[in-house]
Amino acid sequence: MPRPIASGFITGGTTLVTDPPAATAAPVFVLVHSPSVGPRTWQPVAEVLRGVGWDAIVPSLRHIAEGAPPFWPHVADAVAQAVVGLDEGRPVILALHSNAGIFAPVITTGLGRAVAGCMFVDASLPARSGETPVAPPELLPFLRSKSSDGVLPPWTYWWDESDVAPMFPDEATRQAVTAEQPRLPLAYYEERVPVPPGSDDRPCAYVLFGPPYDETAAAARARGWPVEHLPGKHLHMIVDPVGVARLLTTLANRAGMASSKP
Repeated sequence: MPRPIASGFITGGTTLVTDPPAATAAPVFVLVHSPSVGPRTWQPVAEVLRGVGWDAIVPSLRHIAEGAPPFWPHVADAVAQAVVGLDEGRPVILALHSNAGIFAPVITTGLGRAVAGCMFVDASLPARSGETPVAPPELLPFLRSKSSDGVLPPWTYWWDESDVAPMFPDEATRQAVTAEQPRLPLAYYEERVPVPPGSDDRPCAYVLFGPPYDETAAAARARGWPVEHLPGKHLHMIVDPVGVARLLTTLANRAGMASSKP
């Protein structure tokens, strides 16, 4: 596995320099986890980014369904609260995993600061305009069959063991990630999230780990975004945090996000 060094990553004897911008307004990575899981899914990548000089924040969305619906404003508020302490002149780069991708428009418009770009990491895409369903209509019958008194079990309990086990590098990591999963109400998945006008007027990129997000990656490519494939399972961030961090920084530089100014 590649290992971090002071100013980049080294793998196979080759240094891949991914230095953060030196300017005082250097962007900050804000790593947004799916509300179906928890912040531990992004913490290893955040630690790698900090180790090579980037700032990284992982908001927690674990409690977004504890208030009254609609739930999408709670997602936007949680991310906004997480960046309150940042200097106002520093833009952010959003990296959104899985179901968090559909909240990109309301997060970017609710932050109250410049967003240098959005990276969708094995993630669902928001609609270009109008509204985005939290769960596609064809998934709702499955979710309803899993719910009890309007509440779903934790996400990893939806699937067969043969699908879940390969997503984790070891049993300790699995237990830690599983323990912080919320039990979300069915109503969360039945919501539709608004897409404010102009919310996608910024650089975007897509990182694909693998099926079933192949078609989503193709849709991102059709939007003109750079798309990179880092083969792995859906929670590849906890398996190869160095590889994921390296790809995020590489894409940020390639897409012009790292040089964006507020």
